[in-house]
Amino acid sequence: MKATVIATFFGVFLMCTYAAKEATKKTKKAKLYVPQIDCDVKAGKIINPEFIAKCPPGCQDVKHRVYGTDIYASFSSVCNAAIHSGIIDNTGGKVLVQKVAGHSGYHGSFSNGVRSLSLPRWRESFLVSEGKPRKGVTYPSTLEYASSKSTAVKSEPKKPEQDLKATKSADTAHASEKASEQGDTVRKEYQTSPVPTPATQMATTTPTPTTTTTDPSTTTPKPTTTPATTRTTTVAAAAKTRPGLHRVRDIGSSSIHPAYSSVVAAASRQVQAAQGGGQNTGIQRQEPAATFRRAAGSPAHLAMETDIWKPGLSIFDTGFSSQDELNPKPLESVSQGNPNCKVDLSFLMDGSWSIGKRRFQLQKQFLSNVAQALGIGSTGPLMGIVQYGDDPSTEFNLKTYANSKDLRNAIEKIPQKGGLSNVGKALSFVNKNFFLDANGNRGGAPNVVVVMVDGWPTDRVEEASRLARESGINIFFVTIEAAAESEKQNVIEPNFVDKAVCRTNGFYSINVPSWFSLHKVVQPLVKRVCDTDRLVCSKTCLNSADIGFVIDGSSSVGTSNFRTVLQFVANISKEFEISDTDTRIGAVQYTYEQRLEFSFDKYSTKQDVLSAIKRISYWSGGTSTGAAISYASEQLFSRSKPNKRKIMILITDGRSYDDVRVPAMAAHQNGIISYSIGVAWAAQDELEAIATNPDKEHSFFVDEFDNLYRYVNQLIQNICTEFNSQPRN
Repeated sequence: MKATVIATFFGVFLMCTYAAKEATKKTKKAKLYVPQIDCDVKAGKIINPEFIAKCPPGCQDVKHRVYGTDIYASFSSVCNAAIHSGIIDNTGGKVLVQKVAGHSGYHGSFSNGVRSLSLPRWRESFLVSEGKPRKGVTYPSTLEYASSKSTAVKSEPKKPEQDLKATKSADTAHASEKASEQGDTVRKEYQTSPVPTPATQMATTTPTPTTTTTDPSTTTPKPTTTPATTRTTTVAAAAKTRPGLHRVRDIGSSSIHPAYSSVVAAASRQVQAAQGGGQNTGIQRQEPAATFRRAAGSPAHLAMETDIWKPGLSIFDTGFSSQDELNPKPLESVSQGNPNCKVDLSFLMDGSWSIGKRRFQLQKQFLSNVAQALGIGSTGPLMGIVQYGDDPSTEFNLKTYANSKDLRNAIEKIPQKGGLSNVGKALSFVNKNFFLDANGNRGGAPNVVVVMVDGWPTDRVEEASRLARESGINIFFVTIEAAAESEKQNVIEPNFVDKAVCRTNGFYSINVPSWFSLHKVVQPLVKRVCDTDRLVCSKTCLNSADIGFVIDGSSSVGTSNFRTVLQFVANISKEFEISDTDTRIGAVQYTYEQRLEFSFDKYSTKQDVLSAIKRISYWSGGTSTGAAISYASEQLFSRSKPNKRKIMILITDGRSYDDVRVPAMAAHQNGIISYSIGVAWAAQDELEAIATNPDKEHSFFVDEFDNLYRYVNQLIQNICTEFNSQPRN
């Protein structure tokens, strides 16, 4: 009898175990239903802090506006922002959306066929990435939408039968898990209504005063405001649950303003009281927003207004007023870095014996202060260090440390290696080995090298610097205690700084008279390396091309209009970094015949090039554009350097007497990137045939010669977009 009972019990146990395993398998196999959204749906209209949605085809349209780059204002279309960032194309697809805090500014850009707009400020932002679930995160099968009165309204899309079954299975499993944690009462509540997300709680319980939110495309938007008492609760709730922000209990006293600490503590107590004394609500805690890899050519940066390196201006302006200290943005900067300074930064640290132990310690303190001022983080600046002496070596690369605190601790532990001050060898090392994807290089972020030099280098830097610049690396020099007059005969390469940096106007070099005054240049240096609009070496379009202008000198142009064309050519040329090792300029004029005005190797300074353009005399005659293209290919671009991009900019005012298609095709096959600019009576079909890619705005039509100046910036921007989207040589 006893054996029978045991056998029966054992059999029941096996059946229960088998049933549980089958239920688990079915739960695991439950398919995630991805809700579909329309092209015009803005992220701010969806309450869920993180969700996956499916975009339909055909969302690439200017009417679905996008604000920002990489980090988008919540007023943006979700689907068109995903196209802009390269996550999907115009055929649609799944997108993962994560809400983050608002920003003080959003920078517009042109990427993947979508023109995003700039915006000075918005209350909420979002990130987009590939539509794959993150581990440990539960995604909603229906999205919660906010109505115009800020009330939550559930959207119930129609589901296929098989998806409905899978969703029910997942919902049942989730309900069982909730019941085990919170009891039968919670189970009954869950079966009648879904667990509210933090954003839903905020939308339904936070009283919102009546405000008018304007369209940022027409006026400057004004963020929706909330009463001060309500804002503290919202900040604490967002900091505790929203991805991309630290939870309240993670904030240390050293990283938050004293006046803010009491506010956050009070807000935390209010949140716990609202949630039932801090009991577990069963809401899935989400991880901070991950680092999203962006396509090259889509940098997320904002130009700073103040040129602090000019005399008489303030040293550093953080952009925050005293009232802004209650804004949750500082919390984001601690975890994700300063998004206005997205650069990949390498410091070349002088470890030579000439520096001495005491000054080496001052150098480490300086680097530590720079790391703190930069605000290191995954969506902001990343920093690595290479120490050089006889030979360079990497102390740590870009991906080793993702916050300023850990980076500062690592800097303090760096030992001095000794040796000579071989800066040229160190620059070659960085160019070949540091900025690699495996070392954390992000592609879309500008590459910056800051060279610390005690005195002067013991080897030559010019050639190594040139190769680094042509690779798109911005080189800064910080020279301390430069050579005195009696020591200058010992300098191997006089004026080595001017030969190494992108420009010689003082922006890329800082001279410090003493190691003990080095701390004074922390903020000026940080300001410069973060001013991404001035980092011209990142824009390899400005310093590694051979640009040939093919100019129509036919009779229909006329003398006055011809001078206007030359001014247009000069305005384009002066925007580039012109030298024998940077961009070079050449020019051809044509009628029935062709004339080489000057070749690429004729002039090596910007002033000489501009003077040569001014001296070009008007020819007059017929219009044989096809023959001019062939002539430019043979007489001008055949002498282009192998490592230079070859760009032809052709300007004409009428239809050609000969065929342009065959010569243009030959030029394209020889690697010449052709832009065509037609004025007045130019033939549109010929302009498109001359252009390498008309769809990428390689072809322009201008109604009058006097309007040519309007297209200078657009042409340069298109050239830079083309360059930044291509891999480096």
